[in-house]
Amino acid sequence: MRQMAALTWFATAPRLLIWVVCVLASANRAHAQCSARDVLQRQLVLKAAPVVPTRTGPVTSVSDVAEWKTISIGTFPDTFALLTALSAIGCGVGSSAAAALARPAFTLSGTRTAVTLLTVTAADLGFRGETVPLRKIYEVAQQLGFGLAPPEIAPQLRLQYLDQPVGEFLVVGMNPIRTWAGEEVILTVANGGAGLILIGQDGRADAEIPVTSRFVFLRSLPTTPAALIRD
Repeated sequence: MRQMAALTWFATAPRLLIWVVCVLASANRAHAQCSARDVLQRQLVLKAAPVVPTRTGPVTSVSDVAEWKTISIGTFPDTFALLTALSAIGCGVGSSAAAALARPAFTLSGTRTAVTLLTVTAADLGFRGETVPLRKIYEVAQQLGFGLAPPEIAPQLRLQYLDQPVGEFLVVGMNPIRTWAGEEVILTVANGGAGLILIGQDGRADAEIPVTSRFVFLRSLPTTPAALIRD
């Protein structure tokens, strides 16, 4: 039975990826919120761009880091609904990110939950030089009390962080997802200037990551009902 299920998945996988691409290509611009113009207009209304906490010294414990943002997960019944929501507001999804979202390793929470996010750079964790292997970043982060995020965090953050400033790239600290091509991918929530996007990047353990890269981690397992989130 397991072999039959695996064969069934393998047969339908290419069609799933095609579906992902088609959904993301059909964004309804009438309801777009992710374009560069939309982001700029939103920031003009707010009169300020959101501020990501910065530090002047190395982190010695997760308790040193202030909460950055609280988002909801478990708000979609399946990946198709999540992708449709991204498409509906015009948020871009890169090819490697789309390939990761189409894999069975990408799962959604079955319970609506509020999750508190923290951000730190590799330099905040005490690394020096220009780059450091991803594996070492994760090892130190977890030793200090940070938790890796479930993969759902990345697209949910993309949907719920529509005022992201230009030039900001947030790497979601997560276990990599292996695509059909065999690539290990982690996800990044970005605003490169052309609009809001979710992209994939090298998620191999030995991938060299710039120490200036900013990561999104969890403080602990989510426990707060999403209904208690305050705007």
